[in-house]
Amino acid sequence: MGLTQARIAVDAMGGDYAPAEIVAGAIRAREELDVEILLVGDPEQIRASVADPDSLSRLEIVPSEGTIEMHEEPLSALRKKRRASINVAMDMVKKGRADAVVSAGHSGAAMAAALLRLGRIKGIDRPAIGAVFPTVVAGKPVLILDVGANVDCRPKFLEQFALMGSVYSEYAFGAHNPRVGLLNIGEEPSKGNDVAVQVYQALSESPTINFVGNAEGRDVLSGNFDVIVCDGFVGNVLLKFAEAVGEAAMNILREELPRGILGKLGVLILKGNLKRIKQRLDHAEHGGALLLGVNGVAVISHGSSNAPSIFNAIRLSKEAVDNGVIGHIQGQYQKVAASVTNGD
Repeated sequence: MGLTQARIAVDAMGGDYAPAEIVAGAIRAREELDVEILLVGDPEQIRASVADPDSLSRLEIVPSEGTIEMHEEPLSALRKKRRASINVAMDMVKKGRADAVVSAGHSGAAMAAALLRLGRIKGIDRPAIGAVFPTVVAGKPVLILDVGANVDCRPKFLEQFALMGSVYSEYAFGAHNPRVGLLNIGEEPSKGNDVAVQVYQALSESPTINFVGNAEGRDVLSGNFDVIVCDGFVGNVLLKFAEAVGEAAMNILREELPRGILGKLGVLILKGNLKRIKQRLDHAEHGGALLLGVNGVAVISHGSSNAPSIFNAIRLSKEAVDNGVIGHIQGQYQKVAASVTNGD
């Protein structure tokens, strides 16, 4: 994979700081990553958002009309605004003009547009949003899913999340035989609610998933798991809490380290170390979350995404395209279906 340039459709109108920050991140991605960028949005607003018009010369602008506002109900708004930027971007993937979509706009609208236009992978009942978290082990991230697509989950949904997460972790992160955990309130198989107990049993018996047991909250960032599954309600709370902790830690470091002459000297000496700490803690470094389970690569970014976050979201989408994640998930489910048909 990765023999041709990935073509990324970027929703230039989605997000709190659109289009300026979205466009800035896309320009940087075009310069530093081996990608083609298609900016979907209002051409006049896109051009007005940059100081140097020449910076857009290597990007393609795809016209759209309007965007889905945060207060709007996703499905009705998508049907009413058929030329909205997220609709146009998803259509580009559906028609083969783009390999992936990146959007920092209305996350519900992005998920709905992906389902309506790209459809689900055969065998997947519900797509899940997979977020990448740093761990205490440098260079070893953990994938958490779902972090917001499904507030309530049946046991089979969580089983599917585990399989999709395993495939993604293996092919995108290079994890060998990814270690999968179930987020719970204790290590024992009997812990948690009825859904958790059922999922524990099912994952323990799965021949395709390397399930290593329950993961408590303190285990999430331990580096002992490659994938952790949970319902979208718990996952979303976990995601936002982790982001807040990371921001708090960085703010405390900025406030306390420069105190006094020795502190200021220490900051100068440790400048490189502090930069690496920021890279490991800052959620903007991960860019966004993949919507796994749809027939195409879609990355949903934070509504407050700035240019660095958009750059990293584009990098994340490129990695998913280059590593053929969607094809591998499809292939895995074909194997599962075949084994059921053959009675294995």
